[in-house]
Amino acid sequence: MNSLICTRISIPSFLIAAVALMILAMAPPAESSTRIKDITRLQSENEADLLGYGLIIGLDGTGDGKGTQFTTQSLANLMHRMGMTVDPEKLKVKNVAAVIVTGKITSNNRIGDRIDVTVSSVGDASSLQGGLLLMTQLSSASGDVYANAQGPVSIGGFNVQVEDGNKIINNYTLVGRVPGGGVIVNTIAPKSDQNSFVLALQSPDFTTAARIAEKINKKYGLIAFVDNAATIRLNVPDSFQYANEKVHLIADIDSMQIDPDQVARVVINERTGTIVAGGNVTIAPVAIAHGNITVNIKSTPVISQPEPFSKGETVVMPEYQISVNSEKARVINLAEAVSLADVASALNQIGAAPRDIIAIFESLKQAGALRAELVII
Repeated sequence: MNSLICTRISIPSFLIAAVALMILAMAPPAESSTRIKDITRLQSENEADLLGYGLIIGLDGTGDGKGTQFTTQSLANLMHRMGMTVDPEKLKVKNVAAVIVTGKITSNNRIGDRIDVTVSSVGDASSLQGGLLLMTQLSSASGDVYANAQGPVSIGGFNVQVEDGNKIINNYTLVGRVPGGGVIVNTIAPKSDQNSFVLALQSPDFTTAARIAEKINKKYGLIAFVDNAATIRLNVPDSFQYANEKVHLIADIDSMQIDPDQVARVVINERTGTIVAGGNVTIAPVAIAHGNITVNIKSTPVISQPEPFSKGETVVMPEYQISVNSEKARVINLAEAVSLADVASALNQIGAAPRDIIAIFESLKQAGALRAELVII
């Protein structure tokens, strides 16, 4: 009986790397015609962040431990509301996890509309995979309840662990989403001033704001004014004073096509290893040396037999083997890239995995070679 067990199992990274590099290489051109409604929103719309505390059930032994008292107490309170009295001290909650639920509501939402919500573990659960969020009230900072949330949780990853401590983890499993899981039960009012509107850019940019104002003024006269990189103020013309006329005015402006300017930006999600970049990201001439150090720890169960008639017990002891593999650094010289496809191709040449690409982009930014804003979420 001498089976070999690896305490670290790595998922092949070349497939994930291929997907990440495809996202980089297939980035769209820097400019293309876009409707104004797709890159702005009316600032007359109010919005509020929502927050709630809830329970996720149905977990496969990956929930909170017995020492997480707020989870056991919450479950006991839930049972009490259903007519059952239980002792929180006797509850085993390994299939239950306490979570904070967040969402957002705008003045455009109506009662009965559905919104996406995010769930985040607050206890010592190891994974939210396969769980179901129970009915949770979501309220604003003022305490008013605006939505109820419930539904199956999607986490985009998995966490598998066996009794001896060996496990496989893919992506982050303690934060998930419930698509369409929130139902609006109350509404917030829009801002009252209807003689002027403010268009807010989703991605503030002076060039894009100027192009929007120019497009509007070309058709309606001088009614659009750029206040800053994020907002364009619209004064409603005298010929559009009735409510239905204002609706047609906004609808017409929304449908106008412009070529938005795009800030060179690389967005990295370190939890999932996702990298998304715009088509106008370039790098200065630079040399990249890339290498990897991998540490593997293996445990082999070894049976220890006692001496005859010694009254000892047979025990299984783990015997650990540690090996360190250091890859030779690979060096590549990159000339000035004219598009992100060149960057993706260059990184592909050195066989970079997503985690390696993240480290490379961070180093390029520190070296001043990455001509883009680096955003890590």
